[in-house]
Amino acid sequence: MAQMPDLNVVCKNCGNEVSPYITECPYCGTRLRKRAPKIERDGTVSEPRKARKARKPAAPRLSRFRKDEIPGIRGDYMARPYATLTLVVLSLFGYLILFPVALVDIGVARPINGEWWRVATSPFLYGSIWYELVAVTAIAVFGWLLERRHGRLVVLGLFVLCGMGGIALAVVVDPTPLAIGGNGAALGLLCAWAVPDLMARSRGDEYEGDLLGTAVFAVVLLLMPLAVEEASAIAGFAGGAAGLLVGLMLARARIA
Repeated sequence: MAQMPDLNVVCKNCGNEVSPYITECPYCGTRLRKRAPKIERDGTVSEPRKARKARKPAAPRLSRFRKDEIPGIRGDYMARPYATLTLVVLSLFGYLILFPVALVDIGVARPINGEWWRVATSPFLYGSIWYELVAVTAIAVFGWLLERRHGRLVVLGLFVLCGMGGIALAVVVDPTPLAIGGNGAALGLLCAWAVPDLMARSRGDEYEGDLLGTAVFAVVLLLMPLAVEEASAIAGFAGGAAGLLVGLMLARARIA
């Protein structure tokens, strides 16, 4: 609001009277005001307005990921992979169970004599920490990727088909079977995940997966029976073959 100018201003630091139109005291240098007052045409003085603080712009927010927004990715992209987490936890507990319990009592480490429930428990058991580290890591990585793409039922179905089914085939083929661990399940999940990228590569299209890293996992899992006796080569190859077949079916279903 305009007002008549004061004849003088007293400096609070040195007590001298100074002009009302200056911002610093000429005697002691004390800052009197941030800005000099504005003199209007009629001789009145307007005090400078206080600068408004600029509001911080709100951070942009992304809308919730919707189903079928990106082809091949489900709407629950950010959902927790509960099926994969369950399989990993059960595998970790399987290693701990073997401390008080003998491997031959709950796993496929001899002719099962009609005790087919051993086929269901054997993929979760590991006698070697290194074998478990490789297999469970592959199950966690490729199980999560598949669950993000196709959902929980596909992951659980592949684990049963490739892991337990591979061990069941080893029991039928080998008269003295030794099939412990989830190398068949890990290879099945890996192969099912890799099929779309392999198809895209063969067509010359772009793909997002890391086929080199996937190939390293596959080679390690395939050679695991040479390093660990309890890892069945029959279960591993059978699981990988079943994973390729299921992955091919899923890929064709997506294209159709």
